[in-house]
Amino acid sequence: MQRIARFEHVSATRFAADWADTFPTAPTPALPALPRRATTGSAGYDFHIPAALTLAPGETVKIPTGIRAKMDDGWVLQIFPRSGLGFKYRVQLNNTVGIIDSDYYHSDNEGHILIKITNANTEGKTLTLAAGDAFAQGIFLPFGITEDDDAAEIRNGGFGSTSKR
Repeated sequence: MQRIARFEHVSATRFAADWADTFPTAPTPALPALPRRATTGSAGYDFHIPAALTLAPGETVKIPTGIRAKMDDGWVLQIFPRSGLGFKYRVQLNNTVGIIDSDYYHSDNEGHILIKITNANTEGKTLTLAAGDAFAQGIFLPFGITEDDDAAEIRNGGFGSTSKR
């Protein structure tokens, strides 16, 4: 296995600002544990929810994770819901698969990974997560570029930042 990345916490100030943006009346929780693999055979690194959360069917929430990822060039971190939550509750990421590029780490927001999920089940099941529960998983994958690639832009931001010219 190649060791190509490292998870870090964003600053407490950044986490508090992003938490207040999503949960303006809730106190800022402690930063969660850094993502880890559950077993030696696991591909995914579990992301843990910083505070207890309940999502009724059809509800959506943006979760500030307090986490950023520093990775080697040529790698991408893809974020998925935990498979058990997808199977039992049909939990989905609103952007289907989160793509965290290596240059996102250097953005003005410190590369803070925000994960937006929806409880999309049609069986009336309410999703309840306790603080510290794993709710998403990240998998590092290599990627290639075309022979005539000439990208020269510098990232500054997250969602849609590379199309803001």
